[in-house]
Amino acid sequence: MKFIQSVFLALALMAGSSIKVMAQASAESGYFLHTVTKGQSLYSISSMYNVTIDDIVRLNPGSDKQIREGAALKIPQATNNNSEKPVFHTIQTGETLYRLSVKYNITTQAICQANPGLSTENFRTGQVIIIPVKSETKQVQDTPQAATKEETTVKMNDWKDMHKVERKETIFSISREYGITEEELIAANPELKKGKLKKGTFLFIPYGKNEKQAQQQETTTPVKELTNEEAFSQNEELKKDIKTIKAAVLLPFMAGSTTNQDEQLRMVEYYEGFLMAVDSLKKQGVSIDLYTYDTKGKTATTNNILAKKEMKEMDIIFGPANTQDMDALASFADKNDIRLVVPFAPKVDEVFKNPHIYQVNTPQSYLYSEVYEHFTRKFGDCNVIFLNASNGDREKDDFIKGLKSELRNDGISYRDFTVTGNFYELTTVMDTLKNNVFIPTSGKSTALVKILPQLTQIRRERPHYNMNLFGYPEWQTYTNDYLASFYEIDTYFYSSFYTNNLFPAAVNFTHSYRRWYSKDMANIYPKYGMLGYDTGYFFLKGLSKYGNKMEENLSSIQVTPIQTGFKFERVNNWGGFINRKVFFVHFSKDYELIKLDFE
Repeated sequence: MKFIQSVFLALALMAGSSIKVMAQASAESGYFLHTVTKGQSLYSISSMYNVTIDDIVRLNPGSDKQIREGAALKIPQATNNNSEKPVFHTIQTGETLYRLSVKYNITTQAICQANPGLSTENFRTGQVIIIPVKSETKQVQDTPQAATKEETTVKMNDWKDMHKVERKETIFSISREYGITEEELIAANPELKKGKLKKGTFLFIPYGKNEKQAQQQETTTPVKELTNEEAFSQNEELKKDIKTIKAAVLLPFMAGSTTNQDEQLRMVEYYEGFLMAVDSLKKQGVSIDLYTYDTKGKTATTNNILAKKEMKEMDIIFGPANTQDMDALASFADKNDIRLVVPFAPKVDEVFKNPHIYQVNTPQSYLYSEVYEHFTRKFGDCNVIFLNASNGDREKDDFIKGLKSELRNDGISYRDFTVTGNFYELTTVMDTLKNNVFIPTSGKSTALVKILPQLTQIRRERPHYNMNLFGYPEWQTYTNDYLASFYEIDTYFYSSFYTNNLFPAAVNFTHSYRRWYSKDMANIYPKYGMLGYDTGYFFLKGLSKYGNKMEENLSSIQVTPIQTGFKFERVNNWGGFINRKVFFVHFSKDYELIKLDFE
C-alpha cells in the first residue's frame, strides 16, 4: 500500500528538483557584474574569479586599456556542468541573506562560511559573493530549510494514504476505517460511483474535513523571513580563545639547490628579528609555542614538514619564501583553518581565493592606487612635471602611466619634460604662482645624477620658485649619497617600508639586535631583521589580545612598527588580506625628516 505512495512522492520530488536545477543553471550561465574597487587590476580580478584576462576584455571592450574604480565589469560565469563548482552572485536590490539561501536552496550558514568577509555592514547591492555547492559546506538545519520544505511539498498530498481493497470490504467499511465519510472517499475515487469494489485495487484515502482544514492552516501560515541582522547573528561563529599561541616559521635557512647565499642571509636575519618579537611578547606574559622548520628551498622538504602531526594544530604559519611552496602551504592552511602570513612575495595569487592568507608585501596595483590617492590629496593644486632623464629607461612606466591617468581623471594638469644639460630650459615649464612638483620617470640613481644638480641650481638661483621632488621607495638606499640634496630640494618619496635610523624605536632595536647577535643588519631595503620583528610582533600581539576574533579587530591591534606599516583589508568576501599601508617620507627644506601617515 505504501509502495505506490512512495513512487508518486518520489516522482513529484524529482519534478520539483528539476525546476530548481533549471533555475540555478540559468543563474550560472552568461555573466555577473563586478564593481571595480581601488587597486584592482584585470590580473587581480581574473585571479579571484578563475577566468582569463582575455575573457574579461571580450565582454568589456576597452578594459585592457583602463579600468576605473566604481566601474561595473561583466565577468563570464562558466556554465556549471560540474556540480562541485561554486558560482558567483552579484547582490541585487532587495535581496537578503535569507532570500539568497532560499533561491539557491542552501543554508545561510553555508553562505557565511563560504564568504567570511560578508557581514551585515557590507551586505549591499553590487557586492559579489560566492555561492558554494552543498558538498563543500556542513549541512545544518536553519530557518531557510523550513521554506524549502514548503517548496518540495507535492500537491498529491491532497490524499494521505492508499488502501488495497481486500475481500468482503465495502465503501462503508473502508470509510469508517479511515474516519471519513463515504462521499469523501468517492470524491477521491470517482470510479466508486458505480458502487463496485474489486479485490486488489487501490483507493486514494483523502484527508477528512477536519484534517484538511488543519493542513491548509499549517501550509498557509507564512514562514518568518529573517532580516540580515537576524541571519548573521544566527550564524556568528563561536570562536575559541587562544591560551597558548602555536606559531610555525617555514623558511629556507640552509643552502639548497634553489637557495642562494644572499637569500639564506635574509631569511636568517628575518628569523632573528622574529625571535626578538617573541621574546618581547613573552616578557609581557604572552604564551607562545614556536615551531621552526628549515624548508631548504625544496618543495619535497616543505611537504614533509606539513605532514607532521603538530602542524595541523598551528594557529598561524609564517612563510614561505619561495613561490613554488605557495600552493602546498596555502592549501594546507585553508584545509586546516590556519592563518598563513606571507612576508616577502609581492605576487600571491592565492590571496584572492583563500581567506586565511595575509600578504604583507603590497601588490603593485594596490600599492600604486594608494600612492595616487595620497599624491592627489597632497599635491592636487600643484604644477606637476614629469622628468625624463634616464635615456629611455622605462622601469617606472606602469607607475607613471597610472599616475597620469589619475591626474587627468581628477582634472589636474601636468607637463612632460626631457632633461637637457641646461637648467634654464627646465624653468620654462615651471609656474611662479604654484608649487612645482618634479617626478622623475626613473627611480634609478643614474636619473638622480642628472636631475639633482639642475634642481639644486634652480633652488639657489631662483629661490622664489616653490618646488618639491617626488620619487620612489628605493631612494631610501641612496640617502648616504644624496641626503643633502634631498633636504635642499624638499623631497618626498613613497614606501610601505621605512625607518629613520635616528628614530628612538629604530635606535633601540638596532642596539638590541647587535647585542643579541654580535653583528649589524645588512644595509638593504627593507631591513629583514626589522621586518621579522614587525610581522612577528603584529600578528602574535593580535592573536594574544583577540584570539580567533583577530580578523574582526585588525584595525584595533595597537603596535608601533619599527619599519613596516600595517593596513590589512580583505580583497573580496571569500579571499584573504593584503597590506595597503603606504607612507610618504619627507626630507623637508628645514632639515626635518617626517614620515607622513595618511590614516
